[in-house]
Amino acid sequence: MAEYETHEHDVLVIGAGGAGLRAAIEASAAGASVGLVCKSLLGKAHTVMAEGGIAAALANVDDRDNWKVHFADTMRGGQYVNQWRMAELHAKEAPDRVRELEAWGAVFDRTKDGRILQRNFGGHKYPRLAHVGDRTGLEMIRTLQDHGIHQGIEVYMEHTILSLLKDGDRVVGAFGYERERGRFKIFRAKAVVLATGGIGRAYKITSNSWEYTGDGHSLAYEAGAELIDMEFVQFHPTGMVWPPSVMGILVTEGVRGEGGILTNKEGRRFMFDEIPENYKAQTADNEEEGWRYCQGDKNARRPPELLTRDHISRCIVREIKEGRGSPHGGVYLDIAWIKQRLPHAADYIKKKLPSMYHQFKQLADIDITEQAMEVGPTTHYIMGGVHVDPDTQMSRVPGLFAAGECAAGINGANRLGGNSLSDLLVFGKRAGEFAAKFAKANSLGKIDNEKIDNAARAAVEPFERRNGENPYEVQRDLQESMQELVGIVRNESEMRSALDKIDNLRARADKAGVTGNREYNPGWHTALDLKNLLTVSEAIARGALERKESRGAQFREDHPNKDERFSKMNTMISKAPDGSMQIRLEPLPEMPDYLKQIVEENR
Repeated sequence: MAEYETHEHDVLVIGAGGAGLRAAIEASAAGASVGLVCKSLLGKAHTVMAEGGIAAALANVDDRDNWKVHFADTMRGGQYVNQWRMAELHAKEAPDRVRELEAWGAVFDRTKDGRILQRNFGGHKYPRLAHVGDRTGLEMIRTLQDHGIHQGIEVYMEHTILSLLKDGDRVVGAFGYERERGRFKIFRAKAVVLATGGIGRAYKITSNSWEYTGDGHSLAYEAGAELIDMEFVQFHPTGMVWPPSVMGILVTEGVRGEGGILTNKEGRRFMFDEIPENYKAQTADNEEEGWRYCQGDKNARRPPELLTRDHISRCIVREIKEGRGSPHGGVYLDIAWIKQRLPHAADYIKKKLPSMYHQFKQLADIDITEQAMEVGPTTHYIMGGVHVDPDTQMSRVPGLFAAGECAAGINGANRLGGNSLSDLLVFGKRAGEFAAKFAKANSLGKIDNEKIDNAARAAVEPFERRNGENPYEVQRDLQESMQELVGIVRNESEMRSALDKIDNLRARADKAGVTGNREYNPGWHTALDLKNLLTVSEAIARGALERKESRGAQFREDHPNKDERFSKMNTMISKAPDGSMQIRLEPLPEMPDYLKQIVEENR
């Protein structure tokens, strides 16, 4: 066996975004020694790109808000296939997690009387998003990082984990490498928390950072955990579409929360054309009422631009397909129009949406206080992920926990904007807390040297195939296949074609070759990422095929309606003994009567 640098911790956290940092802080506070591994530099996690705010029923702007309304909104948004216990815990605990962040130094925007200000967001009945302009994720990461580094957490920056180590059924650590130099490392731990984020890099057009290659999903799957709801991929309705160099970069829902409207090339607000039945009672049917809502009128209903993301994305696709799109294949998002309603509108926009103002000015030479933005759907978030216990966040693999976007259950078929940041805090804390408890009750497990040697050998194989497949071409072909065949609108024949292509791409990935050596070699990193990207892509396609209905983020043109048969079912994916991917349907746990009553009262 080669000599590998080895590090030992009670709890190893993989991923240093909001969920990973919050888990590390909590485990450390419980007295555990904590190692925190991140793929990029600390502070660069994709959480910094979350703009609009943190959803929590603080009731600072509208005193009618409470956890019950937040719970009901989350369940309705998720089309009732959410894990109800996770949605309940999230709604109850989010306010405390936000106040905790404030106590640790987060500088939130304020109401006139000094409380945390909250804004409107899609799918939320009341203004609920605590925010810092449109840079909330950045402030959250800064606060957690500043707090966390004083807890004695050991941080391993620019490291990638290649596999989880097991002793029997239990996870006992991880094997990975340092990206800069290419040196392999062993991390021994009594408990492991996955907090690696999403899968956006499996698609061609995405708001996600380069890190989002499905690492946590794939690591958990290979270790024996189950993946749940992988068919539900959220396409955020508003990503930049022009110029091509910025295609997919997110345009926060906060623009619409502050009064921004969506129009087609004819200048018509097309969102009024189709309001879903279960949202009709809560949605304005005229422009005047929608504007009053954005100005805080408690008696007004929300404008249709603040419906759920899945619905808005489909409406935008309809406008584009029917020839009413903007010149570059999107629609218009217009916040400049509020000049008709507000004095000093330009200053208001710059104050409320500073990042958006600078983003469009610098990247597209558009002044959003004067001109409309061209936007279109972009792959944004996956509701699916590692199936975990709602209370402890542990997977079915002992010692393996997951939190944040790579875990699943709270969101069901569609996530409401802002719920992701409170999800990170609530379940990051719980994962860290219970991982520390598990670590206290268990010792370090045995490491299988042969398996580590095999993993190391497999990792350097691309160097032996210098004239092999170009890993960047394999990744590009995968992204194009997923975008075209398993995108916003799906059907069986296209998804079966996608699965055939994934098989073919897997064979090509096995022949991927790189030149140079292990130091500073992005081609090598890309070759190693392919396995994870292919795993999550197959899981998405198989889940989408199995769910023969349209619900939330999944829209099947060959099954355009909801099907009662799937209304209380989750798709579960796991690795079969022969190495193939197996899928089954599992009934949702029965919701208790007190929660059923809350849902009914808030219909």
